[in-house]
Parts: sequence; structure tokens; C-alpha cells
Amino acid sequence: MDVELTALALCIGFGAGFLLLAGRSTATAVQLRVRGLRVTGVVTARAAADRRGGGLVVFPDHLGRRLVLDPGRYGRLYGLPPAGGSVPVVFVRERPTAARVWTMRHLLGPAFGWFLSSAVAFGTGVVIAS
Repeated sequence: MDVELTALALCIGFGAGFLLLAGRSTATAVQLRVRGLRVTGVVTARAAADRRGGGLVVFPDHLGRRLVLDPGRYGRLYGLPPAGGSVPVVFVRERPTAARVWTMRHLLGPAFGWFLSSAVAFGTGVVIAS
């Protein structure tokens, strides 16, 4: 009985935590949509010694400085074009280093992942409870 109750509490706790992270990620995307500055960045290839996949995005901030955005290893899944292509980038004026690629997949992908993890955790809790 105690093991089932502990597992249920863990599932509910993880599910609630993942749901909060999904909400936070969605709020960040909304904040970028409302207050964000949009600029055009250029996709460049990584260095030959870098084993991580995907490209880097070079974009200017509001002061004209050139910054580099690393969309991560999932850049292709988020709709990042090949090297040499242009992509819209959005950032808040106070924090240009926290920029994101302006595609719906890149902005809402993390929120969807956290929400899916939350659903799995809550579903596991339901199975344990029954």
C-alpha cells in the first residue's frame, strides 16, 4: 500500500512540475511575441571539429553587435534551413543573448514536450491508482 501511494505521489508531483514548466515555456513564447524584437539571422555551418549536428544562427542585436545563437541539435526538426539560409530571430531588448528562432516549432516545441511529459506522468499515476 505504501509503495503504491509513494509512486502515485511521485507521478502527481512530476506531472505537476512538468505542467508548470510547460506553462513557463508558453509564457516565454508569448512574451517574445509581444515584446520581442525580430531580426533576420543567417545560418552558418559549425566548425569542422564540432561534432554536434545542425548549424548556428548569426544575427545582429539592437545595438548592431553580431551574436551567435545555437538552436541545438534539434535545429533541423525546428525548421532551421541549411547553411546560408536566412531565418527570423526574436529576442527581448534587455536580453539579446536569450534569443530564439522565430518559428512556431522552435517557440512552442519545448512547451509541447513538457506538456507531453506531464500527460505521461499523470497517466502513469492514473494506472497506478486503479
